[in-house]
Amino acid sequence: MKKVTVALIGAGLRGINYSEYAIQHPDELQVVAVAEPNAKRRNKFKARHKLADDMCFTHWDDFFASPKVADAVFICTQDNQHYVPTMKALEAGYHVLLEKPMSPDAKECVLMGEMASKVNRVFSICHVLRYTNFFSTIKELLESGAIGQLMSIQHNENVGYWHQAHSFVRGNWRKKDESSPMILAKSCHDLDILSWLTDSECVRVSSFGSLSHFKSSEAPEGAPLRCTDGCPAADNCLYYAPNQYLTEDTDWPTSAISDDLSYEARLNALQEGPYGRCVYHCDNDVVDHQVVNLEFANSVTIAFTMSAFTKDVSRTLKLMGTKGEIRGAMEKNEIEVIHFGSGKVERISFENAGGHVGHGGGDMGLIKDFVKLVRAEGKIQGLTSANHSVQSHLMAFAAEQSRIEGNSIVLKEFAQSVCNDEEVKKR
Repeated sequence: MKKVTVALIGAGLRGINYSEYAIQHPDELQVVAVAEPNAKRRNKFKARHKLADDMCFTHWDDFFASPKVADAVFICTQDNQHYVPTMKALEAGYHVLLEKPMSPDAKECVLMGEMASKVNRVFSICHVLRYTNFFSTIKELLESGAIGQLMSIQHNENVGYWHQAHSFVRGNWRKKDESSPMILAKSCHDLDILSWLTDSECVRVSSFGSLSHFKSSEAPEGAPLRCTDGCPAADNCLYYAPNQYLTEDTDWPTSAISDDLSYEARLNALQEGPYGRCVYHCDNDVVDHQVVNLEFANSVTIAFTMSAFTKDVSRTLKLMGTKGEIRGAMEKNEIEVIHFGSGKVERISFENAGGHVGHGGGDMGLIKDFVKLVRAEGKIQGLTSANHSVQSHLMAFAAEQSRIEGNSIVLKEFAQSVCNDEEVKKR
């Protein structure tokens, strides 16, 4: 069996996590190179995967200037740094696994998909939910007719109040122009999985939502710009940074604030870096709650809610069909199938695999599928594809436009406007 070789571009948490597949399955995958500007991360990754000095690069330009050294690349840079290395990789003949979202620019999403088709390379987006036991089981139930014809779905992405504060108020995804709209950054997973479960083309989108809580008007009286500057509300504030990041638990999200996880380094990070800021005095502009309504060509309707104001970080949903309901809670690994008439209730549960960071085992399932596709040189079909990913991304872009403009978006017209854009034609 051919071992697939891969280079990692962007050795942050996501890239490191995906690359662990090579440690767990050395007969299937080998990491042979890394491009990462942060020296500490680069050197740590080099040691973990026993990379040669000349296979460690500070920038992707240096990597692509060298001869082709691998079958594929994992691109796990920040959202607005996806397009350029992806296009370079495809042009150089690499198969590509790209972290979601594809790009904060709808035009770039379309262009990357077109390039992958042109050069006939595997181009997979990290829509990991398709690879979880939880959602694959729901898909099988729908295809078997367990609840008759699917009619509607209610789906909640429960972001978690502390997760919102970490990632979307203080963190890298707090500003739309520097990363992407939150509906894209956080929920393109969900829009993809809803499209997959529905098995139809989305025809219309509407959306409502706003940034309502994490702003200066909601700050406690006398709250300073930084939690460590003597906040009078420290004892009662849910978001007091030392309570989050200066505990004995240095796993994620604490691991994201500093490469050095000593107490002193973490305290310094709060005193000088973004994660020590008062959540009510940050420069964030993404929403903290949003609802998206979706209509599909097969008449299925979906109400999707993304909200910061939940205790757990979880996904919960109810699928309603002509003969029954499916109710599920992903983080609890539980599914109920309720049959109309008989009232029979089937309960399905799974072992916890992968946790929150590993997306319930979906991360490793994704890499396993990608390795299989690369071995087959794209001659077999995986669970997802660039075309599917472009469509679900366009749903997110349309939702954001609807939220801002206050109108309903016909998705086919929206997609045509993107594809007919003069900039797309030129590029």
